[in-house]
Amino acid sequence: MANDFKNAIAQNINAVAGTGTTIYTIPASKTSILLELDVANTTINVVEASVEILDRSVGASAWRYLVKNAPVPAGGSLMVIAGQKIVLEATDAVRVTASAANVMDVVAAILEDVNE
Repeated sequence: MANDFKNAIAQNINAVAGTGTTIYTIPASKTSILLELDVANTTINVVEASVEILDRSVGASAWRYLVKNAPVPAGGSLMVIAGQKIVLEATDAVRVTASAANVMDVVAAILEDVNE
């Protein structure tokens, strides 16, 4: 089967610590590569972004930070993943949390189904 490029896009990211907004869950029996992840601040104030990966090989609640409480300038963006690649296994997930409700949008580029 051919590799599939996907975009995971979310707006108005959740501000509840520990829940955030899950932007992408890897399909069962597939491996994916997170190629890029950008967070945009849609307000006129500085906000903070946290990005986590769920490592299901460790457990159902094994969320690990890629970045925690990183400042994003007013009207600006933060490239959380740029240049490096993050390998994600079946049923892993990516979530983003904002420091306030409805203040940021997220775009992630993903190469899906890389093991077939």
